[in-house]
Amino acid sequence: MGETPQKSTEVVCPCCEARLMIDLSLGVVLHHEPPPKLSAVTDLKEAAEALKAQADQRDARFKERMQAEKDKGKVLDRKFQELLKKAKEEPATEPPLRDIDLD
Repeated sequence: MGETPQKSTEVVCPCCEARLMIDLSLGVVLHHEPPPKLSAVTDLKEAAEALKAQADQRDARFKERMQAEKDKGKVLDRKFQELLKKAKEEPATEPPLRDIDLD
């Protein structure tokens, strides 16, 4: 009337859904069943539209970055002019500290 101990068990991987048959007494994998393959693409038209949308996004980002690079010189010049103007308005009252002054 005693139950026979289970010699093997089946385990399902929580990440990939693969199935493993494990021998408990030996502690080894007896059988491995790979996870079912999920088809990411169900319709070729949808996949083509997704690729076209990605290409459009890449082109838009590229054009945006190109325009930013073209305007980079103007932006840096404007920042320099503003800081130069600020430096002229507020002249330095005391000379900057040198390393030798800290000793």
